[in-house]
Amino acid sequence: MAQKSPAAASAGVRATPSADGAPVDTDEPRRTSGMSRRDFMANLGTAYAGTTALGVGSHGGRAVAERPGSFKGPAEAQDPGAGEPPSALELSLRVNGAEHRLQVDPRTTLLDLLRERMGLAGTKKGCDHGQCGACTVLIDGRRINSCLALALSYDGADVTTIEGLARGEALHPMQAAFIRHDGLQCGYCTSGQICSAVGMLQEIEEGAASRVTSDVMRTGAVQLTDDEIRERMSGNICRCGAYPGIVAAVREVSLMPTMRRTRT
Repeated sequence: MAQKSPAAASAGVRATPSADGAPVDTDEPRRTSGMSRRDFMANLGTAYAGTTALGVGSHGGRAVAERPGSFKGPAEAQDPGAGEPPSALELSLRVNGAEHRLQVDPRTTLLDLLRERMGLAGTKKGCDHGQCGACTVLIDGRRINSCLALALSYDGADVTTIEGLARGEALHPMQAAFIRHDGLQCGYCTSGQICSAVGMLQEIEEGAASRVTSDVMRTGAVQLTDDEIRERMSGNICRCGAYPGIVAAVREVSLMPTMRRTRT
């Protein structure tokens, strides 16, 4: 009987006798069928690549050809309309004094509508989570974060953006004050800061109290202090740190007789 050589035994290969009966080592693995494991795996990979290239899937035990991108999950298989965009709805807005009637996807935010559909890029997209205030606009005179507002929720509203504050070449007093007091640096947050400041002075005139208001029982306009300004403008972040100039600008405008925003 032919014996395995020590080298063949240590390498895990099979020794076969030669014509003269001497054992000869071979590096071929022992085969229990007509195909080696290596050949089987190679053929399997080739077959899989072929079915993938042809877009062939399995459905109900039968091979079916699918168009690219036509795979449907369980929810979509039950609901034929799943995955289709919702129908556009009509929206009417007055933006910076001009009337607009639009067909709007129900998922559209007011920020995206102003920037992408109406070309009013002065309203900035910062955090897109309502945390930085760069997207602040005025709705019927009240400030909101437009990134959190669905456009259709404000059908019929009067919207004022930074572009609508000036009157031709004449800047709004708040815009001019920001320039005088250097209440900006890179300028990215400035449009939101200015719109927020204008809306905030309206709140002061209406007597809306804040966390730092000393006398919440008082009626009429709130006494505007630097602490009041800082508190009420805290929702607008300036990463450049131009806060001293912002506070000074807001205070100057609040004291203007033509604005009639507050009393001190």
